[in-house]
Amino acid sequence: IVPVSRVSNLLVIFTNKVPAPLTLDPGTAQARLLLSEDLTAVHAGDERKNLPNNKERFEPCTCVLSSQGFSSGRHYWEVEVANKTDWDLGLARENAQRKGQITLMPSVGYWTICQRQEHIYGALTAPSTLLKLGAKPKKIGVYLDYEGGQISFYDADSMSHLYTFTDTFNGKLFPFFNPWLNSRNSEPLKLCHVKL
Repeated sequence: IVPVSRVSNLLVIFTNKVPAPLTLDPGTAQARLLLSEDLTAVHAGDERKNLPNNKERFEPCTCVLSSQGFSSGRHYWEVEVANKTDWDLGLARENAQRKGQITLMPSVGYWTICQRQEHIYGALTAPSTLLKLGAKPKKIGVYLDYEGGQISFYDADSMSHLYTFTDTFNGKLFPFFNPWLNSRNSEPLKLCHVKL
């Protein structure tokens, strides 16, 4: 739940007054991923589950999409990343590649930022853009303005701007999550249901 002190900031920055209540889509989750019962958290397990390799499922990359996609409007959500060392977050086009090794960049339908090795942050452009953050964020806010052609990322506690992609979107976009495989990176990525 967003503290009252942040409500006015959110309303100023984001014109959509009902932040997107997302859940994760098990049908897209790579076979090592473990989803919470309420489908709001994901982390990578040690073993692959025996799951059908349907066309929607990521393989072998440890990624998952939300069940909710967007083809219009303005939408905002937050993801808890506080104890992670590595992650990717953002949006993916519905028809973006899900099989084999994926290069995350806008030209192939992925608009994402990342954390690497605990303290390196970047926007996955071509080439990647290094992000200089003043402090390690506990939560990342993601804002999509579909018609405006913008995907923006924020430190959700301070609402400080991290990066904005500008593009022309076609078709449905889905929130995208990669919690990464790493023995020091076992904490889940967790969706925070923002309430105004």
